[in-house]
Amino acid sequence: MRTGNKKATSPEDNRQHPLEGDCLESLTIKIRPDLYRAYQRCSWIIIHETGRSQLDIMQEMVEDFLIKHGC
Repeated sequence: MRTGNKKATSPEDNRQHPLEGDCLESLTIKIRPDLYRAYQRCSWIIIHETGRSQLDIMQEMVEDFLIKHGC
């Protein structure tokens, strides 16, 4: 049973993630087919191993990109 006292174990745990019903924007990117397949495979593995949503994985990808490039 969850008590609501979850402690953050990494900076990623403190990120604000949108809920499915929140206002979201679409982002289209053009990438090589091999990168597309690798992303799909990797996100599928993360979703099934962690139980996180696909939306959560996409949000993390964009946030990581922005942080990496200092945006």
